[in-house]
Amino acid sequence: MAASCCTNMSAVLPSGNVGISSTSFHKKSRSKLASIPGTRPSVQNGQLLVSTGVPSLDYVIGGGLAVGTLLLIEEDQYDGYSHVLFKYFLAEGAVCGHSIFVASAREHPGDILQNLPAPLLDDVVNAETEEEIVNINQSVREHQDSMKIAWRYQNLPKMQTSLASSSRFGHYFDVSKSMSPEMLYSVSCHNFYPGNEVSLDSVPMIGNKNTVYMKLLQSIQRVIRNEGFDGACPQKKQKNILRIGIRSLGSALWGDDICYQDNPEHVHSLTMFLYALRGLLRTSLTVCIITVPAHLIQNKAIMSRIVKLSDTVVGLESFNCSEKRTNPLYKDYHEGLLHVYQIPRLNSLMCDVSEAKDLAFKLKRKLFTIENLYL
Repeated sequence: MAASCCTNMSAVLPSGNVGISSTSFHKKSRSKLASIPGTRPSVQNGQLLVSTGVPSLDYVIGGGLAVGTLLLIEEDQYDGYSHVLFKYFLAEGAVCGHSIFVASAREHPGDILQNLPAPLLDDVVNAETEEEIVNINQSVREHQDSMKIAWRYQNLPKMQTSLASSSRFGHYFDVSKSMSPEMLYSVSCHNFYPGNEVSLDSVPMIGNKNTVYMKLLQSIQRVIRNEGFDGACPQKKQKNILRIGIRSLGSALWGDDICYQDNPEHVHSLTMFLYALRGLLRTSLTVCIITVPAHLIQNKAIMSRIVKLSDTVVGLESFNCSEKRTNPLYKDYHEGLLHVYQIPRLNSLMCDVSEAKDLAFKLKRKLFTIENLYL
């Protein structure tokens, strides 16, 4: 009986493989992320990330911007520093070879692309970084010598800036120089200017929908489908990222009235656009940055809905014409403060929250940096 069992078992096994396990279970291999220049997987949730163009901002928001998400920047009152971040985002895309879509009602998108900052060489970056770190450490030592640091700062790093990072994810740019035309010629650029689409003196409405927003959404959708960024249709050529930048959305220049009326006539026009745009982003290899004049929006309920329809939300508080500029507590931070209002939860139950809560930004000489705020 035992002999017959052995005979039957040997008949099941392939010839020459007697004694080798014939189990049908195999080790499940991880799915490989798309290999796209200028991207890397998140160490927290495996989401594909791109750089904002400011490495210190990447550090603050959890490593970078996740593909398929929207970054909302609440503009400072003078729209100077938010525009700098806007151009850094586009310049990073140009350096990485990503496709670019620019929409602006204030300045023609072509002029924005012509004035993108030039990338810094590695040796220049290293020199600027070393000098910056020396100045930072010296400033911290002066504070420690002159007064005892509050208990909530004792466990923080000396001064965390992503400039000290050796990672090549993200680049540094010189705001005093413009990017060479040759670099831009090699990048696929698309633009949307409302003045070319419809007269803003009398923006027509269709069922509480701003037609300018509708045309903008259709233009973005057309680029996504025609250029092969739609996730539903596999790209025939090498995979790439589409970077979308929309400046001062919701301002009067877009034909919207939320910035000068407490009870705007078409209150849901912008939020409906953001809802549809977010759906496009989720199903495509795209990432979007939008600046909004939050300080001009009269109805705070509308601003609250705009924030909820975004993924990552940061705000800039400029010290220009502010009492904080002359306040001795902020003597080392002449530009302003950075507020992180929202970080997305992607493929996880919790979001990656930065250890530093008090942040300030500086724009000196060639670099835009974000640092911990020490009072």
